[in-house]
Amino acid sequence: PRTSFLLRRLGRLAISLIVVVLASFLLMHLVPGDPVRAVLGPDATPELVASTRAELGLDTPVTQQFVDYIGGLLRGDFGLSIQTQRPVSEIIAQRFPATITLGAGAFVVAMIGALPIGIAAAVSSRTGRHRARDITVSSFLGVLIAIPNFLLAVGLIALFAVQLGWLPAAGWGSVHEAVLPVLTLSLGPMAYLARIVQVEMVAVLGMTYMTTARSKRLPARLFYLRHALPNIVTATLTVGGLVLSGLTAGTVLIETVFAIPGMGRSLVSAVSAKDYPVVQGAVIVYALIVLGVNLIVDLILITIDPRSSITEG
Repeated sequence: PRTSFLLRRLGRLAISLIVVVLASFLLMHLVPGDPVRAVLGPDATPELVASTRAELGLDTPVTQQFVDYIGGLLRGDFGLSIQTQRPVSEIIAQRFPATITLGAGAFVVAMIGALPIGIAAAVSSRTGRHRARDITVSSFLGVLIAIPNFLLAVGLIALFAVQLGWLPAAGWGSVHEAVLPVLTLSLGPMAYLARIVQVEMVAVLGMTYMTTARSKRLPARLFYLRHALPNIVTATLTVGGLVLSGLTAGTVLIETVFAIPGMGRSLVSAVSAKDYPVVQGAVIVYALIVLGVNLIVDLILITIDPRSSITEG
């Protein structure tokens, strides 16, 4: 079952990747405007524009360009940037570490914060002794989930960088410079995961076997960590995988706001300049990250609970 499950997942990953490659190629070529003219400027001579277009392979039909692009991808060649004439793979390799560090850091912070907050909220709401506090916590989590990242970024910059002067407002390369971007990217997912943990924990605490475990008068730490927490792992991992995928895509906005030299910032710049190869290369890498994360989460889930390979469609 595990082998067939893995083969099905790999097949879906391949199909999804093919769709992403095709969609990114077609969408970029449907954008109006001439990328060569955008790079060379309005004063470039027609001869220079024509020679540059021929050099980049943009003077051939779109179908031929697509065939050439696919052939390059199969060789690991993402093409050359229209703006800088540098290999796209080189640009991605240079920008990738900042993006993956930002996304992974935000995910770790979100998970570390969500578990204790969710468990504490579940225990409190189940006892019903602190209703006002429960409403306050739920409302605060709801606000964090709903608030847009760019607005949260502005608020954090205004408070911690402008008013208090504790942290830099932009930049990348030190722990201090990473705090605000990571917080901005992680607070919303942390609140969302905390709500999921809370709902799952409340359901688990109501189970008969949990009542039996509680009757043994185990220490609270042992009761929650050994008996309750393992029973919410599946749901938390499932949602956590989706959150991590969203965090990776969310780095595009955060990198732009905080001037982080990552793939997201390069992607925004490339879209503005109609730099087809950079946009397509960045989109493919983002898709690989998202699809890879989902595959890893599925493999972890099937290892923890083999029944998931049976119920999976």
